[in-house]
Amino acid sequence: MKQNNRLKLTDGGQRRRSAGTIATSALMASLIMIPLTACSSSDNSTSASGGNEGGNSGPITVKNCSKDATYPSTAKHMYVNDGNMIATTLAVGAADNIANVSSLQDDKAILEAKYGKDVVDKLKVDAPESPSLERIIATKPDLVFAGWNYGFSESKNLMPDALKDHGIESYILSESCRQGGSDKRGTMDPWDAAKTDLTNIGKLTGHDDKANDVVKDVDKRLDALKQAPAAGGSDNAEGSGKPPVTFVFDSAKDTIFTSGKFGGPQAIIEAAGGKNATDDVDDTWTTVGWEKIASAQPDVIAFVDYPSQTFEEKVKILESNPATKNLEAVKQKRFVNLPYAMWTSGPLNIDAAEYMRKAYEKFGLVPKSDIHTDVQLPDSLAGREYFVEK
Repeated sequence: MKQNNRLKLTDGGQRRRSAGTIATSALMASLIMIPLTACSSSDNSTSASGGNEGGNSGPITVKNCSKDATYPSTAKHMYVNDGNMIATTLAVGAADNIANVSSLQDDKAILEAKYGKDVVDKLKVDAPESPSLERIIATKPDLVFAGWNYGFSESKNLMPDALKDHGIESYILSESCRQGGSDKRGTMDPWDAAKTDLTNIGKLTGHDDKANDVVKDVDKRLDALKQAPAAGGSDNAEGSGKPPVTFVFDSAKDTIFTSGKFGGPQAIIEAAGGKNATDDVDDTWTTVGWEKIASAQPDVIAFVDYPSQTFEEKVKILESNPATKNLEAVKQKRFVNLPYAMWTSGPLNIDAAEYMRKAYEKFGLVPKSDIHTDVQLPDSLAGREYFVEK
């Protein structure tokens, strides 16, 4: 969901939308094509047989956005949009099931670090940003993995129904499922959303066992984070005794693009021992006014790294805007900058949570712990000196 691509993918083929396009995209998102109702993780997991390890020739049924979705057979020629969904597919061992990808951009570096350069180099990039309906049709995929504002968009006529008319199946990113009767997205706990997609994509590609292993690994690492000492412990001399309030700063201009209680950052920040400054916003990725960050008085500011607005530009905005320049997080430079694919819903969320935990420790906001990070951040990532221990 990059904002310039991030609501990700919404108008004009951009991967992440620019700050100026957010309002327009929100209006277009109100034309709901697939009615949704609130759902829990149990409502969205695999609900029928099929898709066993090694492939399956029969129909496969999973729950997607609260609806039973039946696919004719194992997906072997997928079109996958965006770094987080590419990561989900690679995580379950389905690299060979991918025919084309789009919106890879700078996420390539973190995906290489996690899944291997050889694996990522083999991906065929069909479009640098959000593809058009016509472009997807031309590649003749059997399944498109995208999400609302992560590629799917009424304004571009790129929707599951439109693909279905051409004999192409779709799987919608669970984090982007729309709330019934609303243009808002998010219908389930963000960890449940990410794990649901891992399970379902594993089933749809014939990699159930690998998907289950990945989910178990996420759960094990989440348990370790829960066991880490909380803010206010005896070793936390500099802390306030409260979870560090963290504001997710995707990008900004007249408003700030951030993430509410249904987005990946909510899961990441809470698992790391912090509090999302916008956990009262009933949406995933969305915009808020400058007064929101000012009133939140965040302890930490977390940036989403992508080209449309650089890390240095975002810091300059914060240091010059009257609403933010005197915030303690800005003055103390408590900044965390992580790649887009780590923040948006997917398997890299657990890696992001571990980096956030270590950042809180470095800033003296929570006690030291045995938590360690499993993936090496790209050398090209700006701002590492602020939050990564040398």
